[in-house]
Amino acid sequence: MAQGTIKKLVTDRGFGFIAGDRDELFFHHSEVSGVSFEELHEGQSVEYEVGQGRKGPCATSVRVSG
Repeated sequence: MAQGTIKKLVTDRGFGFIAGDRDELFFHHSEVSGVSFEELHEGQSVEYEVGQGRKGPCATSVRVSG
């Protein structure tokens, strides 16, 4: 699993961006596991898989590190 940090959350729209090994990746709230999307915060460390979305690479299976 790749590791990164939540760079930005757009809570009212249900998505965010992770700064990680491969630049910045989009993630959708439906890809968050282990905690609710509302429990995430900017600067938090996360682990994720890299998948392919409609507009290019995105983060999938996002979960809090640690």
